[in-house]
Amino acid sequence: MAELDADLDRILPSPVLPPFWAKLVVGLVAIVCFARSYDGDFVFDDSEAIVNNKDLQAETPLGDLWHHDFWGSRLSSNTSHKSYRPLTVLTFRINYYLSGGFYPMGFHMVNILLHGGISVLMVDVFSVLFGGLQYTSKGRRLHLAPRASLLAALLFAVHPVHTECVAGVVGRADLLCALFFLLSFLGYCKAFRESTKEGTHSSTFWVLLSIFLGAVAMLCKEQGITVLGLNAVFDILVIGKFNVLEIVQKVLHKDKSLENLGMLRNGGLLFRMTLLTSSGAGMLYVRWRIMGTGPPAFTEVDNPASFADSVLVRAINYNYYYSLNAWLLLCPWWLCFDWSMGCIPLIKSVSDWRVIALAALWFCLIGLICQALCSEDGHKRRILTLGLGFLVIPFLPASNLFFRVGFVVAERVLYLPSVGYCVLLTFGFAALSKHTKKKKLIAAVVLGIVLINMLRCVVRSGQWRSEEQLFRSALSVCPLNAKVHYNIGKNLADKGNQTAAIRYYREAVRLNPKYVHAMNNLGNILKERNELQEAEELLSLAVQIQPDFAAAWMNLGIVQNSLKRFEAAEQSYRTAIKHRRKYPDCYYNLGRLYADLNRHVDALNAWRNATVLKPEHSLAWNNMIILLDNTGNLAQAEAVGREALGLIPNDHSLMFSLANVLGKSQKYKESEALFLKAIKANPNAASYHGNLAVLYHRWGHLDLAKKHYEISLQLDPTASGTKENYGLLRRKLEQMQKKDV
Repeated sequence: MAELDADLDRILPSPVLPPFWAKLVVGLVAIVCFARSYDGDFVFDDSEAIVNNKDLQAETPLGDLWHHDFWGSRLSSNTSHKSYRPLTVLTFRINYYLSGGFYPMGFHMVNILLHGGISVLMVDVFSVLFGGLQYTSKGRRLHLAPRASLLAALLFAVHPVHTECVAGVVGRADLLCALFFLLSFLGYCKAFRESTKEGTHSSTFWVLLSIFLGAVAMLCKEQGITVLGLNAVFDILVIGKFNVLEIVQKVLHKDKSLENLGMLRNGGLLFRMTLLTSSGAGMLYVRWRIMGTGPPAFTEVDNPASFADSVLVRAINYNYYYSLNAWLLLCPWWLCFDWSMGCIPLIKSVSDWRVIALAALWFCLIGLICQALCSEDGHKRRILTLGLGFLVIPFLPASNLFFRVGFVVAERVLYLPSVGYCVLLTFGFAALSKHTKKKKLIAAVVLGIVLINMLRCVVRSGQWRSEEQLFRSALSVCPLNAKVHYNIGKNLADKGNQTAAIRYYREAVRLNPKYVHAMNNLGNILKERNELQEAEELLSLAVQIQPDFAAAWMNLGIVQNSLKRFEAAEQSYRTAIKHRRKYPDCYYNLGRLYADLNRHVDALNAWRNATVLKPEHSLAWNNMIILLDNTGNLAQAEAVGREALGLIPNDHSLMFSLANVLGKSQKYKESEALFLKAIKANPNAASYHGNLAVLYHRWGHLDLAKKHYEISLQLDPTASGTKENYGLLRRKLEQMQKKDV
């Protein structure tokens, strides 16, 4: 492999760095590229996988991680995405524990350091891929092809397509998978340290350790199992020196020497292949059993090509997706957090000009495969074959060939395939240098690629720091993506900018007329703006398109309740509960409907159901206390209030409601204590001061009553009840003064 390094030496006239310094340089460059994301927020999928994932919290038993998917749902559930990554979730849980809560900085720092560590490891991996395996008499592997391995590792460290994995916290699944994938590969290489005159002997221990590390990689992300296939390819082509072209020629010519091929007589190789194959089959079987109910159920918007009726249309679009993935590796300038929902329109005919892209992809791949198989240069054959192996094998789970995946294009799945891309690109630079005299131009191109990619990583990391920047960055890449408009609208609505949110939600529905989540959110905003007629139309359409959409049924019920269509509202609430049995918010709204209809017992039962399902449901507790208070059931109201405060001890609204009940029951001292505690928690609530003043008024503490009436009126001068009570108090005080005089 000295020849490859000599070719690179012509365009990279730098001194050969010792392995330690090469790794240090690569690690620092990798960290610098993505350091800008260290203080970013939780964005996009981070909310579901981390912030809303109960598996991260101490109350959830650790054993549940092995029965739940990546998002915290039970794997046996029909709605589960079946993404089984318990070790990744475990690292999130450790992060949560060490950070003392959902503080994103700690999560981001781990991701950045992981990428730095993986990039360092790539120096050793590329050394094996370019230089082969050679060991000293003491069993230390020689660091061969140092220039090639350094350049390839730098290209990997600064590739912008990695931004999603590093800057998005959920990308840790890909990072951990890559880490153990590479450790498994290097472990497999260590199996061939010992050599004798007859050949290389393998160590079964290292082979078994490599398989174990492959299983760990799979428990971080499903893609990890593909390392077993890569190890097999490496064993056959590099260790076994298997020449595909030579074998084919001998088979075609019926050459008897085929029977004497060393590889076919190599019992050690057959034993290792048996180990790898049986282990892979065992892992897949266990994985299938854990999934419980079969593969996940994705919708057409997730992966429209997989729902096409024509096999030809599916095949063309899948190949077009492959070409897009290849383009993202070649030119990672147009990056997007999501490529679904109209971002990439289906190719429905071979006359579509985009067919040129998949033709170009296969032209290049076939050319590389021919070079990998037919070249007379053994080193060239092995580098190209291993480069293609790293490019293709880890990508297979995302290829739609074996099962339907839940995305069209996903930058995160290119983290490991980019290793193969870096091998091929580095080899291409070496070959170009060998056949051209413009060395300085090639050197400038190499340096330019590294620097431009570094700049792109810094810019893209900044876009991943907040959802607003991330979503808006996608508009220029995928303006036809309904999900992009939906997410921008949701982000604006969360910030209170309803007018702008409506505009983006409307565009999302226009781009995808069946986008029920956009309809639901738009209907919610219109409901809050009292545009009830359009809100009802949108929500009715949403439940018509997706009859089991419980949230839309509940919101439809709220709108119908506001329109005084009580029977329809009750039916909508009941339908929502039928589709989602544990739905505390729906029970709460159903209780409000019953309260409006003076069906007090039904209202109390509905609110009680809400608190059973969600003990911290403050609104349901409050409504129960107020209803019991208003109907004269003071003892029951007091009991409910004490129960609620026992569960939510710091809720000032519950303190206020219970204080009112205690005041009416003439438990003045206890009522006063609760009022003061509520005021301390929320000092600017005019009603808190006003009701405390009423308590003092009844109790006979008139000076204190006057003080709190005045504070209440300062906070809310329009409160007519407080004005009236304050007037009564002043007249009483004036009468008392006259009597004293």
